[in-house]
Amino acid sequence: MHGLEGVEKRIWLIGGTQESGAIAEQLVRQQIPCVVTVTTESARSLYPIASHLTVQVGYLKADHLANFLQKYGIIAILDASHPFAVEISQLAIAAASTDSLPYLRFERINEQSASNPLEQSFSSFEDLLASDVLSNQRALLTIGYRSLPLFQPWQTRSVLFARILPSEIALKTALAAGFTSDRLIALRPPISPALEKALWQQWQVSCIVTKASGAPGGEGIKRQLAAMLGVQLITIDRPAIQYPHQTKNLDEAVEFCIAQQLHSRL
Repeated sequence: MHGLEGVEKRIWLIGGTQESGAIAEQLVRQQIPCVVTVTTESARSLYPIASHLTVQVGYLKADHLANFLQKYGIIAILDASHPFAVEISQLAIAAASTDSLPYLRFERINEQSASNPLEQSFSSFEDLLASDVLSNQRALLTIGYRSLPLFQPWQTRSVLFARILPSEIALKTALAAGFTSDRLIALRPPISPALEKALWQQWQVSCIVTKASGAPGGEGIKRQLAAMLGVQLITIDRPAIQYPHQTKNLDEAVEFCIAQQLHSRL
């Protein structure tokens, strides 16, 4: 990029995940200037307070991207966003291509499903809702608030519960989608196995719908509990995104940032 004279050169860390918090801590220790983007104010708690680390809260739009890259002197992009955060990943990939910025995706390890007749996966929410799998089920949705409106037509065909983040927008979205207050619980992950089990038993759920978000999203715990309690587990596959470069190793992600910062000083 041009026009970075006089601006501190930074890594753009796309965050909002536990792994991005761990990466940020390593970058602070290495004194690598970095700006982290997250979508919620509560996500600030994932990151240390340090002079070389800036956290920007809010949704980054395409028409604001050029100004963002210029303002923070972005020299490289480390994408450690949630596996289902499609829009920001696609935006970052496009920016990397347009501005010739080094890009690396940190992709958390995908849990492998064991052979279990109680487990079923779908490529999308639309495919799930086009089937009759949820008919007459007592289903707990642990899918994030944004997808809850898709399930509104099913409120009369099954008994739906939802676990959401403790935020105003999540609650408003859930209520607007037809979830009553007695069928909602607001908790921020991680959720302990004991609490997860107690919630399933309290609501007497017969089915769990979750995203294939990996271990940090509690996928492994849900799989174990589903087998233990005889509850059907439905997973939604990760979106298919063609990342230019990716790694599943946190150390490699940190080394990428260090290398890019060193290169920018040459």
